[in-house]
Amino acid sequence: MGPPGAGKGTQASTIAAHFGIPAISTGDIFRANVSKGTELGIEAKRYMDAGEYVPDDVTNRMVRNRIDEPDATPGFLLDGYPRTLAQVEELDGMIGFTGHSLDAVVVLTVNPEELVQRLLERAKTEGRADDTEDVIRRRQEIYAEQTEPLIEVYRERGALIEVDGLGEIDEVTERIFAALATVHQS
Repeated sequence: MGPPGAGKGTQASTIAAHFGIPAISTGDIFRANVSKGTELGIEAKRYMDAGEYVPDDVTNRMVRNRIDEPDATPGFLLDGYPRTLAQVEELDGMIGFTGHSLDAVVVLTVNPEELVQRLLERAKTEGRADDTEDVIRRRQEIYAEQTEPLIEVYRERGALIEVDGLGEIDEVTERIFAALATVHQS
């Protein structure tokens, strides 16, 4: 977890590869559907272009289908999900049904103004049309309203790991692995 631009996607692929599990990114799935022009993609694009979250029912169906695929049987890493309290409840039901458990919730913390600059740079280098300054700031507002409350939920459950997301990619990765090592020792 973490605000838009915190480095979740970058770190997710490295962590998932380390543990030999798939990284399941809702953003990647949305963007793939948008580029293919699927019905889900057309619906998702409307929300993404406005900096809004794609509705829970669409997102939940997509995640439920993905974690039910054979490569996710030994485990999986979620990137960008859950984003709302309703999605936390849905995820609890999903993993209860599949027999998975939630080992840890890693939150990357980054200064909001640093994130705006990071995302504007990403927009230039990756050609991400959805990364305008207004959309970036709107996504930060939505994150603060809808996703930040999840941090407290997972803190109360004892599953939360907070990691400073600023610095070189490798430094952040090392911090994450060090924090995860403490979870697996206890």
